[in-house]
Amino acid sequence: MARFATDGKRLIEQVTTVRESLVREVSKVIVGQEDVVELLLIALLSRGHVLLEGVPGLAKTLLVATLARTMNLSFRRIQFTPDLMPADITGIDVMEESRETGHRQWRFLEGPVFANLVLADEINRTAPRTQSALLEAMQEQSVTAGRVSHALPDPFFVLATQNPIEQEGTYPLPEAQQDRFLFKVLVPYPRYEDEREIAKRSSRPDLNRVESILTADDLIELTQLVEQVPCADHIVDYAVRLVRATREGSERPDALAELIQWGAGPRAVQSLIRAGRAHALLTGKTCVHASDITAMAHPVLRHRLVPSFLAQSDNISPDRIIDKLLQTVAPQATDSGHKTPRK
Repeated sequence: MARFATDGKRLIEQVTTVRESLVREVSKVIVGQEDVVELLLIALLSRGHVLLEGVPGLAKTLLVATLARTMNLSFRRIQFTPDLMPADITGIDVMEESRETGHRQWRFLEGPVFANLVLADEINRTAPRTQSALLEAMQEQSVTAGRVSHALPDPFFVLATQNPIEQEGTYPLPEAQQDRFLFKVLVPYPRYEDEREIAKRSSRPDLNRVESILTADDLIELTQLVEQVPCADHIVDYAVRLVRATREGSERPDALAELIQWGAGPRAVQSLIRAGRAHALLTGKTCVHASDITAMAHPVLRHRLVPSFLAQSDNISPDRIIDKLLQTVAPQATDSGHKTPRK
């Protein structure tokens, strides 16, 4: 039986209640980081994977574990190290012998990737071969051992963390592989009042205090409803123009020409629309607005742009480039596509 209504007004009321309940439960363990929590919720509703970047000690692991508990999802954490092998993630076939019959047969032992929510901790500390095994599972939602394909649980999400410091001995994800993540979320240091509250909480966080608000089936139903949120043609065109403006060619504004070496691909447009739908629903809208696309531009595009040497030498971050992009490519209510002249 469906838990959520299909009519717009009632659905928005239910989603608002669920969102408030989830944030309240997460706040029992995690102090602050409201923007990060919101982006993770949007990613889960969009069926997207997330790359989390932040220095050690910002409770990234605890945040992911808490979210899994609020949604009653199975959770596994994989610590990525240089000696980690693909089979350590996906699983392996083993030969077993029956004690009764003596008959031998192969049996697949599932790896830690077989969970609804997988935390790939410090993904840039393992070799490309092992990274690729996880990214293949993300894309196909299955793993292959021998000649047999094994389906991963549904829903399935990967939240991978990266440490922006201590880069020696790491294997940074290539841009093409980063593109498989819906978002790249930057986890900042806590605000003063939040850090003061963290200091006052002397006891170890207790996940048992966190109540489950959703089930895996509820989350699947919500993702299906998000896919049905209307997105008008002029909003789709705005997302397309934003992404195309990052690429080399006549559609790239002069203000961006010297700052971007390589622009975002078509998957960025799809990600903007998917995330825009989830953002619209979570913020009480019945359809996608241009403001929803704008709000999702930074987490969707920051890992899909390759800054030029000039931008890097001037210490211009991808976020600053995206700021300029949003200032240059404005939404148009009557936009009908790439032939519409810019204002």
